[in-house]
Amino acid sequence: MSDQTFRYNLNGQVIGITAARADLWPTFDLMLGTLRVNEPVPPGFRVDIVETLELQENPEGKLAFDGDVPLDGHCRMIDAGSVFHLVFPGQQTLSIRDGARRAEIRLHPDSKIKWTLLVMVLDAALDADGQHMLHTAGLTLPGKDGLVLIHAPSGTGKSTTSLALASRGFGLCSDDVMILNARVQGIMAWGMPRRVKVHRNTAAMLPFVAPCLGENWDAEGEQSVSLDRLGEIIRVEDVRARPVAALLHLARSADAETRLLPMARTDAMVALATDNVRTGMTGLLSLQKRRMATIAALVKAVPTFTLEVGARPVEAAALIRAAVDI
Repeated sequence: MSDQTFRYNLNGQVIGITAARADLWPTFDLMLGTLRVNEPVPPGFRVDIVETLELQENPEGKLAFDGDVPLDGHCRMIDAGSVFHLVFPGQQTLSIRDGARRAEIRLHPDSKIKWTLLVMVLDAALDADGQHMLHTAGLTLPGKDGLVLIHAPSGTGKSTTSLALASRGFGLCSDDVMILNARVQGIMAWGMPRRVKVHRNTAAMLPFVAPCLGENWDAEGEQSVSLDRLGEIIRVEDVRARPVAALLHLARSADAETRLLPMARTDAMVALATDNVRTGMTGLLSLQKRRMATIAALVKAVPTFTLEVGARPVEAAALIRAAVDI
């Protein structure tokens, strides 16, 4: 059987996944399925998936990380200069050649592709095109093409705030993952089309989402809702890149009042970098250095605020519209 290739368009950067069987890449489809293209477009970044009993688990290079990662377990990361290696012992390995626009996944027959590995492949493919994946929400301003990015550590309320703003005329690009690029025409961003996880508390605070929810909640008290379903009650934007109008750092209000305050650019950069730039035993890898430079360009180019969200997150909509003029 000849190898099969699936292609996904990451806002102009086409990633090609090649493997002997389609069931070797279901994890990619989980995140990128809506971005798949059927035309035989030459990929700008290639990923080869090889199923094998022989894993190269001890490549030469400097050990950058050795420990457990959330959900996926123990792994090692090795910095070999022009090549980065990720090793899940006995299961799978990843090799990315910096500047070569190519990655190789070697997979044990009894193993499934890890989420950590997928994210690193996406990071590399985007980086090869000058784009960077950030842990932020993104929403377009009512009646305008510009968007605001909302940053916060997990569990702070990005999804709740995003849905609250969407109920007041903002357009949802993503509640969790935005792709940023700094081009000649300015700082642009687009949203990764992922399902939105709605928590019980969010549902109680924002009753308008009830038509999208079922009766069953997972162990974390959440339900996963498709963008198509959400599109029936709010405006969900397409994946077109749009200009960034402002960066908001989300925080919980100490007195239940919602307010928008100016934030020092240095503080905004530290907060965003802390959650998005990984360091290891060898310091910053080349990709992380380029991500840091893109974050610096973002913070320099747009106004930065702290958004303190209180008991009524919908009140943030009017504050943002008054402060951000684009």
